[in-house]
Amino acid sequence: MASKSKVIDVNMHFLPTNLFTDEEVLNGFLYSAPITFGMKAYLGETPDGSKKQVILEYPEGKQILNYVDGDYTLETKIRAMDEAGVDIAMLRMPVWQEWLPLDMCKIVNTQAAEMCKRSEGRLVANAVVPPYGRKEDVDELKRCIEELGMVGVQLACCYGDRFLDDPLFDPYLKVINEMNIPAVIHHTPGQNAFTNFSDYTVLRRELGRVHAQAAAVGRELYSGIFAKYPNLKFIHTMFGGNFFALQEILAPHAAKKKEAMNRLTADISREDYDEFLKNNIYFDMTHPMSWGTAQLECAAKVCGADHLLMGSSFPVFYEWMARSVASIDAMNVSDEDKALMKGGNAQRLFNL
Repeated sequence: MASKSKVIDVNMHFLPTNLFTDEEVLNGFLYSAPITFGMKAYLGETPDGSKKQVILEYPEGKQILNYVDGDYTLETKIRAMDEAGVDIAMLRMPVWQEWLPLDMCKIVNTQAAEMCKRSEGRLVANAVVPPYGRKEDVDELKRCIEELGMVGVQLACCYGDRFLDDPLFDPYLKVINEMNIPAVIHHTPGQNAFTNFSDYTVLRRELGRVHAQAAAVGRELYSGIFAKYPNLKFIHTMFGGNFFALQEILAPHAAKKKEAMNRLTADISREDYDEFLKNNIYFDMTHPMSWGTAQLECAAKVCGADHLLMGSSFPVFYEWMARSVASIDAMNVSDEDKALMKGGNAQRLFNL
């Protein structure tokens, strides 16, 4: 009899366990955020005053990130996993990774590895490293993979206004390609076009992230970085910014009839576009229950169930994890496809 496939959450947030008690670590986080560019990072309290929280406002006066003390402990993680029916969760830094310097990354990586060890197989982790490919960055990546037992690396979908197709990141992508390490590509608050979203909370906290991810996937496909680095496996959060809805409209289309002017010239062929989506791009379903059954089924049909991985962003909302498994189970797809999305794809890509 075949063994039951694992249920794997590929997007569980991790913060240093001493973030709220060690002033050096706290300041390392607060002052790595680009506060001179209009962000405000500070230690505050939850609205009821019961807990400490790290808050990021952008623009000032409008909260975009909240990290609450007590939400990130091993005990909280395991309890939520047991209640939701999740066998394994993959730790990654939340949005702050975009700004974190190497010394803070080392603290995050060491503590994440320690938490994984204490979890007795329930947790695995991705390496957090600045994306520049300097010798010291590469040394830390190798420490994470070879010594700490991490299963992948994480990147932000963009760093400020620079996306991963920027030549700035070529040295690091070359190393990831040579080491053949899968990379989770986490969203950012969407500062690239933030004035479009900042007035309304849901737009600021959801559409901003979706916008940044969709732009990232499109740029990666059209830049040719996957032709240069064919071993890259990018797993983008939030369905790559709803990419299942954008996949055809953003694809190169050859005109069947001569036009007076080709307004949509493409730098790659449709064959390349399809090949990169097949071999190099995967999608983290980050909090599936928020999308709705029709959208989940559309994503599975367009992107392929073999390209979707369940992720919850726990502990942003407990409900996102609690209902993620049930949301996939409610889809009108085969049991085999459900098993792939709930854990099979993660097992394959991260060699779990």
